[in-house]
Amino acid sequence: MGHFYRIVTEPQGQPLRQWINEVPNDGIIRYLDFFNRERIAVFGSRALAEVLIHRSYDFVKPSLIARGIGSILGVGLLLAEGTEHKRQRRNLLPAFSHRNIRGLQLAFWTKTQEMIQRLGAHIENTGIERVDTEDWVSRAALDIIGLATFGHDFQTVKYPSGVLAETYRRILSTSRWSQLLGFLKFFLPAWFLWMLPVQYTSEITQASNVIKQLCRRFIQERQDVAIISPKPAEAPGHDILSIAISSCAFSTEDLVNQLMTFLVAGHETTTAAMSWSIYELCRSPTVQQRIREEVRHNVPQRCFQITGEQEIGFEAGYLDRCLYLQAFVSEILRLYPPIPLTMRVAARNTDIAGTLIPKGTTIILAPWAINTSIALWGDDAHLFKPERWLKGCRFTTSSSPRMSASEFNAHKPWVESQQSEKPKASHAFMTFLHGPRSCIGQSFARAELMCLIAAWVDAFDSSFASHDASGGKTGSNRETGEYVHGVKAVTGISARPGNLQVRIKRADE
Repeated sequence: MGHFYRIVTEPQGQPLRQWINEVPNDGIIRYLDFFNRERIAVFGSRALAEVLIHRSYDFVKPSLIARGIGSILGVGLLLAEGTEHKRQRRNLLPAFSHRNIRGLQLAFWTKTQEMIQRLGAHIENTGIERVDTEDWVSRAALDIIGLATFGHDFQTVKYPSGVLAETYRRILSTSRWSQLLGFLKFFLPAWFLWMLPVQYTSEITQASNVIKQLCRRFIQERQDVAIISPKPAEAPGHDILSIAISSCAFSTEDLVNQLMTFLVAGHETTTAAMSWSIYELCRSPTVQQRIREEVRHNVPQRCFQITGEQEIGFEAGYLDRCLYLQAFVSEILRLYPPIPLTMRVAARNTDIAGTLIPKGTTIILAPWAINTSIALWGDDAHLFKPERWLKGCRFTTSSSPRMSASEFNAHKPWVESQQSEKPKASHAFMTFLHGPRSCIGQSFARAELMCLIAAWVDAFDSSFASHDASGGKTGSNRETGEYVHGVKAVTGISARPGNLQVRIKRADE
């Protein structure tokens, strides 16, 4: 059985989060899954550089996973390999440039404010302060990714029971059937599992087809407009579809695959990261207040008062000045990476940092573990400390660190040289991976999360709605996966806080 029981019963990456600090290793840990099949977990800087940067295309996505996910999403940037991946990434990079993300931030902010206002109205109308925060955040994230991907507002914040929202929930559901199929994938090929005559697989297929048809409709509409009134001198819109079409590098089905990929990946990771953010805000009223003061100091009040289509004058630079907010976002992404681990398979006989790796060996890359390595981050690696990202700041008040945006982005808070012979820990922050296959949307994700947190904290004071006999002071051990107030890390497409029960009220009430 090897370590199979822990692999399937604990949240993804949780055993590795313990092993990286408890098992002596030189950057590689070997462990076994069912039938004692070998897995190689890569932790060391040299080994990670070889897998992620120098020979990244020698380590490919497992075929069973690629075929299973590919049957739903198609072969977009997430699943493409080799020269095809290079081609796709090259033509999609303009959509994720710094300039283009800045152009999208007004849409992020406006949609976030709509969610805040509707949630506030819901509380006032019902008198119920205990809310399903994940549902509200999920709907806002879906609308935002719709605007960023298609330039179209799905309006799921306004219409939570709409056809698109319900269809999307079916794709992302974690029913008992989905859990069983996840277990069976260790024994049976993905194509066979999707052929099983069970309701879950047929619902997922139908839901996927509905969203693909929606993608084709948007693509056709955009192409028709380009034919009727071509404006070659005009720059394309900020949304991914406009930029992908303008590149002339993708067929219609290629575009559908890309849109499906970004819809699912962009929505799920944002929902997970924001849910963990709310968890940490509940744990620390002091952190909430500090972010609130900073946001209100740097973002004009008019930006929080959106009605209809009025001009609000929001600028991305307002949040750039919120350095404690940036530190909070970085610490959330470090301690709670939405994708806890990813798998690769050696495409040929090779080696990693001098260790022989036969063709077909499974390679594990675990941000959930590396991001909390004591060797890289120090003895407080498992603690949530936004302040670690502000080392070197010059404080004029308790809540106003002074550091330029370039200084903040250049700062590396991990432990680089506790011992003189220790190499620079260039891969200590693994949330977005590194190299040619790093997450193309990492700047997008940070900008979106900053908008969500800033607006949320300005409007609401969040606290746990569930009773915790310890008062939140004990029972929290992120190394073993234990959290306060009955919260547990659960993994589906992403890792998020399960059983998170939140009570919110208007801030300053």
